[in-house]
Amino acid sequence: MDVDAVDFNVGARLKQVREAHGLSQRQLAQRAGVTNGTISLIEQNRCSPSVSSLRKVLQGIPMTLAEFFSSDDLPPREQIFFKGGELIELTGLVKSRVGSISFRQVGDLRGRNLQVLHEKYAPGADTGGRTMLQHDSEEGGVVIKGRIELTVGDRKEILGPGDAYLFDSRIPHRFRNLGEEECEIISACTPPYL
Repeated sequence: MDVDAVDFNVGARLKQVREAHGLSQRQLAQRAGVTNGTISLIEQNRCSPSVSSLRKVLQGIPMTLAEFFSSDDLPPREQIFFKGGELIELTGLVKSRVGSISFRQVGDLRGRNLQVLHEKYAPGADTGGRTMLQHDSEEGGVVIKGRIELTVGDRKEILGPGDAYLFDSRIPHRFRNLGEEECEIISACTPPYL
């Protein structure tokens, strides 16, 4: 578990970003297509949004998840090699229904068309919940450790170490760790989604 990610305050950050853009909770809610109660609960840290829910809220600003979770000390754009500690935590360990999910990005994406992620899914973690992910990209990845259930449209498969996937992200999809050990995936997405 990344200790720095646990310390990330999603609610305070959302309030800071919303106020910096001169938006009330009600205005952001209307622009994002959610209730202003949802914005209020997130800002008070009384609910932990799924990745897709937070992304939907941020589209009302507009802002990407990468921008939301990044800080001023991003690696320089021309950086080629990255140490483990230099990967950018995008999700701040946003809780799914049961387990946490961590997306760590390689580098700063400004001016980039490819997003590479080191993903970790705790037992029970689920990106879907009530709404499956769907975005204008293509993505692929390789499972490094553990098992993940991947649903793409009406197709479902459990993938283990060494197994891989590649699909059109416009098709609704969901990642779910049904196992009892953490699952790790190295993935790529183009254009970047988070």
